Amino acid sequence: MAEHVKIIAQNKKARFNYAVEDTYECGIVLEGTEVKSVKAGNISFPDAFTEITDGEVWVRNLHIAEYPFSSVFNHNPDRKKKLLLHKEEIKRLRRKVEEKGYTLIPLDFYLKDGRVKVTLGVCKGKKLFDKRADIKERDVNREIARAFRNDLQR
Repeated sequence: MAEHVKIIAQNKKARFNYAVEDTYECGIVLEGTEVKSVKAGNISFPDAFTEITDGEVWVRNLHIAEYPFSSVFNHNPDRKKKLLLHKEEIKRLRRKVEEKGYTLIPLDFYLKDGRVKVTLGVCKGKKLFDKRADIKERDVNREIARAFRNDLQR
């Protein structure tokens, strides 16, 4: 069966500030109007992080805007949301996060066969020189692409 994936939002800031060591695909527990708001793309999570408490994984600082076409029974946009993972995955994540310097960051949100999914990254913070190296590599790749384009146009 073919998987239909539509990316809703990506956390580019997290990919710049952190080195992603491993990724996990998770489901997320949402209320009714939250699903409609996420499908409309009304989501913001540049400072979002996850924490493991009592064997459950929770996302914090994830803002899902209120759905504008809803009635007065709308959701709380800043509530913490539960992620759905297997127990073994949660144990593996807990051991990794207890190591110094590792954290869990939501990298992107997408629809997979009509369900909202989250890519959760096990990340380690980058130092300033790592960020500079990434910027330099991106600039070099951009210059190479320009050179190829100019050669093709001649």
